[in-house]
Amino acid sequence: MGILDLFKKKQPVTTTNEDDNGELPLLSDFKFYYLYGFTDQPNQVSTDFEQFNALYKLVIGQVGGVAITNSYHPYFIVNPKGTTVWAAAYIKLYINEKKGEVFNNISTAAAIYGVDTSPILKDMHIWPDTRLTTTENPVFSKYVPFIIPFLVSAKHQELNWDKEINSGMATKGNAAAYVEQVTAAIKFFMPEPAFIIGFDEFDENNPSGMIDKFIKCKSMFKA
Repeated sequence: MGILDLFKKKQPVTTTNEDDNGELPLLSDFKFYYLYGFTDQPNQVSTDFEQFNALYKLVIGQVGGVAITNSYHPYFIVNPKGTTVWAAAYIKLYINEKKGEVFNNISTAAAIYGVDTSPILKDMHIWPDTRLTTTENPVFSKYVPFIIPFLVSAKHQELNWDKEINSGMATKGNAAAYVEQVTAAIKFFMPEPAFIIGFDEFDENNPSGMIDKFIKCKSMFKA
């Protein structure tokens, strides 16, 4: 049995810091969200958790989860064994000796933990969908795609991103000011020319959906 197999069923814990059922949450009890945009240096990491905490709250809101302290080119977010960046973050929490307390705090106190996944995702792994390669789309050699991932407890309602986008559209007809605020919030570890385009949930059953979003942006850039 591999370590990922452990996450397919609830694991009992003996600590008093458990979830409502006295069991650790599954990986499927979390949502896999990400900001996406373009830069010239996609793979970055920072140890400034205070800034990541602020970014998490700006995008996600008062919801427990993991501020993954990395940005990645999409072809780095799944390793050759099939482990995604979100699974890697979950694994790091799961092997923590205080995992019962950690998961309980995420579930009941909207706690946010910082996790660096870069040691697990060091190498590029090109997907069967090769549309982000510079051979297929040379524009991505200058405007390089990146994502900033978030592992978020599924016990939530509306995310702050959705609230702000809906509010901007209702009052101004656009949400440019909020998206610019998010772009400003990533500059502590992703300086210019990095900029944010959008936010979405990663679908493991349709990873090409992420690539579709970058392809749709090609018209923004001059050939």
